[in-house]
Amino acid sequence: MAFIKTRKKIVSSAIMSSLSVMAGNAFAQQEVTQLDTIQTQAIAEQGLKVDQSANSKFVAPLLDTPKSVSIISKQLIADTQVTTLSDALRTVPGITLGAGEGGNPNGDRPFIRGYNSESSMYVDGVRNATSQNREMFAVEQVEVTKGSASAMGGAGSTGGSINMISKVAKKGDALEGSVGAGTDNYQRITLDGNKDFGNGIAARIAVLGHQNEKAGQTDGAEYKRAGIAPSITFGLDTATRATLSYYYLKSDDTPDSGVPYWNSADKTATGKPLNAKQGIYYGWLDRDFQKQENQSGTIKLEHDITENITLRNMAVYNKSDNNYLWTQPDDSQKNIANGEVWRRVNTNLTSTDSFTDQLSLAGKLNTGSLKHSFNVGAEYSKQESDRGTNIVTDPNTSSIGGSGATNSCSLANSNGWCTDAYNPNAKDAWVGNVSANPNVTNISSKTQSIYALNNIEITPQWLLDLGIRWDKFDTDITYNKDSGSGANLIKAGTVYESSNDFFNYQAGLTFKPTENSSIYASYATSANPVGVDAGDGSEGVSVPGRNTTDAQSRAINNLKPEEVKTYEIGTKWDVLNDKLKLTAAIFRTEKENTRALDTDGFTRNIGETRVDGIELGANGNLTDKWALSLGYTYLDSEIIDAGFVNTAASGQPAVYAPSPTNGNQVQNVAKNSATLWTTYQVLPQLNLGVGAIAMDKVYGDAANTKYVSGYVRYDAMARYNVNKNVDLQLNVNNVSNERYFTKAYASHYATEAEGRSAVLSLNFKY
Repeated sequence: MAFIKTRKKIVSSAIMSSLSVMAGNAFAQQEVTQLDTIQTQAIAEQGLKVDQSANSKFVAPLLDTPKSVSIISKQLIADTQVTTLSDALRTVPGITLGAGEGGNPNGDRPFIRGYNSESSMYVDGVRNATSQNREMFAVEQVEVTKGSASAMGGAGSTGGSINMISKVAKKGDALEGSVGAGTDNYQRITLDGNKDFGNGIAARIAVLGHQNEKAGQTDGAEYKRAGIAPSITFGLDTATRATLSYYYLKSDDTPDSGVPYWNSADKTATGKPLNAKQGIYYGWLDRDFQKQENQSGTIKLEHDITENITLRNMAVYNKSDNNYLWTQPDDSQKNIANGEVWRRVNTNLTSTDSFTDQLSLAGKLNTGSLKHSFNVGAEYSKQESDRGTNIVTDPNTSSIGGSGATNSCSLANSNGWCTDAYNPNAKDAWVGNVSANPNVTNISSKTQSIYALNNIEITPQWLLDLGIRWDKFDTDITYNKDSGSGANLIKAGTVYESSNDFFNYQAGLTFKPTENSSIYASYATSANPVGVDAGDGSEGVSVPGRNTTDAQSRAINNLKPEEVKTYEIGTKWDVLNDKLKLTAAIFRTEKENTRALDTDGFTRNIGETRVDGIELGANGNLTDKWALSLGYTYLDSEIIDAGFVNTAASGQPAVYAPSPTNGNQVQNVAKNSATLWTTYQVLPQLNLGVGAIAMDKVYGDAANTKYVSGYVRYDAMARYNVNKNVDLQLNVNNVSNERYFTKAYASHYATEAEGRSAVLSLNFKY
């Protein structure tokens, strides 16, 4: 309740001045015609079928774009009541969620078509790849582009990219919000108000207060968030427009520590997660924490040079702070054989600042008989990450190392560092100390880019889509303090640099059998340079490599970008009077020049992986009352070449042989995955919905020795319209209380999903 009181104060102070006039006007306007107009606009905005991307780099409607694009619409977000980006992405087949160990173990780490897309996250088309848990309170819709996409987004975009569209000021007056409560101490308040002041000026503000415990856990993970996102637009309905916006989200969480792998047959930390009770929690409540603070300021300027051509500039400043200390349930020393688990410390203290400026010219023009829809532009970005750690000491225990033999539960009194494998005590007393050790390293990256995208209508039946982008990517890491020890010691003052420039392309040919259908073939590339996450990703900066000597670090310094190619053939059909979109695609993604160990013990660009797949989708309305979002993805993945491994016994000269993982399934890939969400308007006042998410087995490691099993999860929803402005909505997630795992890490642990939960929300809209 204390948090709710605090949250109410936040909401009140944030919205009182800017929404008092807005709310008064919204309630005062009682004319039926005006209210009907607002309702019509809302219905149009909230369909499950979306025809046009909000990203200006999509120069053609989605029907005529030779790519697979999945849109998580505003309506789907409202129906499912998802609150985080990770939850929203589970509604898209072909995406798995990955776990980490370093920079982003508990944050957003999606794998699209089998490839890590953590560094390919965008907000309104601007890269937003820092380590964080993203919220949905200020998001209109989420757009997932599948397949190589560096020609559009720049470095990364190996398996695809994710773009979140922000709520910003617009025409018209509107006020909507939601108050929700549920099981597991779930409490949530959101408010979204837009005021049109006339004379081309409008303002909007979205606010959030949220808290919940992890469903199915007792004395376990907890999540608390508060946020605000104001914006103001000048020049609406004029040739020159300006939008200023700000986003702020603060989180104070107790993170989940996961479940260790354990094979009881041979007593090794392999196989699937330990067969313990559902909702088990190995964390240490007195010690563990995760505090994040994310801010973003944007200035967007637009000028219509002509009716068909617009000049646009967007400048964005981001600041992200991530400070955590959490328990990794490490069983590298086989403690579970004795019924115990070691509470290994994983910690990070990172502050990241970035600035991006995008200048573009977009529109339509004709050259003879050819019709062009184009977007050309230039981009500059700079990101600085100061990365440190938290130093953990215990006056009664010296064996508290992060890994290795010190994680063996052999102490006479472990002072809570060891806990029962099947009945852990989260409330063990913590007698140690935690002190901040910031700015151990500084990672800086700069990107300069130019691009050109063009969709050419040769005839009404034939379209040619072309794109090219050049990027110059520079990154360096500076050691401000000594790091490592022994052969792996890197002295303070050491600087490593990496510089690459590269081109990426996309080309697609589309044939339109009818006005409402398309058949296409496309080819696209991506490049993944060293240090693309600028040190603020799951495994930290990759310049130099982890646990490498100084000489190896210098070798990594010279690595080329990994190269990725996607081939795709697909079709899209708008049927049932354009109410339902059907899509199908077959594709192959090849990742070459993958970083792998060579025969001399150095990392080089010698590896290769491949993913072949099929994707099917249906989004929209079957009837006026029956809505549907359905998707299925099949992924056949293979590690073609994983380099070499040292097969020599300890202390003997190195002997390198081809990696035994060659031919294995790529980690973090589900062979089959499917999603379903469907609603039916049973009565004018009553709408019912059901959903299902199905996922095959996912391996956490390239050796395919650690995995999480496949599962099917069911959800349900009921919405009752009290009147045209107010409704009550009940969501029940994981109806069958299925125990399953959402993330498989390469070693040590997997992340258990939430159990059954229920939320009742009061939603209003004026």
